[in-house]
Formats: sequence, structure tokens, C-alpha cells
Amino acid sequence: MRHSNSGRKFSRTPAHRKALMQNLAKALLIHGRIRTTEMKAKDLRRVVEPLITLAKRNDLHSRRLAYRALNDHALVKRLFDEIGPVFSGVSGGYTRIFKLAMPRKGDNAPMAVIEFSARSD
Repeated sequence: MRHSNSGRKFSRTPAHRKALMQNLAKALLIHGRIRTTEMKAKDLRRVVEPLITLAKRNDLHSRRLAYRALNDHALVKRLFDEIGPVFSGVSGGYTRIFKLAMPRKGDNAPMAVIEFSARSD
């Protein structure tokens, strides 16, 4: 029974799921917008939004927690110096998900675009 076990498995081992979410989070922080499946986008939101909340706090402990999640010093610097200040007046809902009309060609998976709601581009 899966009582109080949240999150999707994606037919992957726990280490593979962690690596998948870490790589998707890195791609979103670098590009600001990525195209992925709808379910992965919904799970990615649960990873990225707490990172932006950490960036808004902007202290040493928050940077260390963000580094633990991202494992990239340059990306943590970008998160705290560029992305965090954009959301300084926003209390939540830093990302938005757009469902795409056409599913993926190979396996007919529903696709979506996840992006930051107040992009700095």
C-alpha cells in the first residue's frame, strides 16, 4: 500500500528518478522554458519552486541547500543572482505549465511546456 507516498515513479529506480529531476531542474534554470511530458512537468514543479524560495531568502544556508539539490556552483550563483530577485515580490506560483495540443509522436505521451511565470528574458 502507498499510504502517504507522494510522487510518481516513472518506471525508474529512486536514483534514476533523482537524477532525472535534477537534470530537468538544471535545464529549466538554464533555459527558462523546457518541453517535456505533462507528468514530468508537474513533478518538476515540486522541485524547482522550493529552490526559488531558497533563492529569495538569499543566505549561506540557502545556497548550500540549493547546491545540494543542483550540484553546480555556477547554476546556484545564477539562481540566487538572476532568477531569485525577479520573484522577490511574488509569494508563490513561480512556474506555469502549458499543455501542448499534439502528443509525442513515438508513444503518444501528452506533452507540456514548463516555464517561469515572470521570465527575465
